Amino acid sequence: AIALFLEQHPSVSKVLYPGLPSHPQHELAKHQQHGFGAMITFYCVGKRENSAVFLQNLKVFALAESLGAVESLAECPSLMTHASVPDDQRALLGIDDTLIRLSVGVESCKDLIDDVDCALKASQNV
Repeated sequence: AIALFLEQHPSVSKVLYPGLPSHPQHELAKHQQHGFGAMITFYCVGKRENSAVFLQNLKVFALAESLGAVESLAECPSLMTHASVPDDQRALLGIDDTLIRLSVGVESCKDLIDDVDCALKASQNV
């Protein structure tokens, strides 16, 4: 539900989640996996500042550099895990300043979608 919400949001330019038919390996994932997992990657519209404002405005998702826990977590690699990697090397790795990674936990899906929606709206007011 969160990946579908993100895919339709005007402040999101791209969503990477194997559970979405738009994912290039969706068919393969359907055959190889039981479920599609809780990791969602997306690109917000804008620049690094927009990503930072998005993260600052999350209330339910916690910020974390290591994803995968019971609680929902978020990170922006260019600001966190890969901040020390030069811009040109990050570009080669496909890590752009607007890339956001979410690890969806056990909280209410509605609460998580509302949280992401509010943070995305705030990110576009930079």
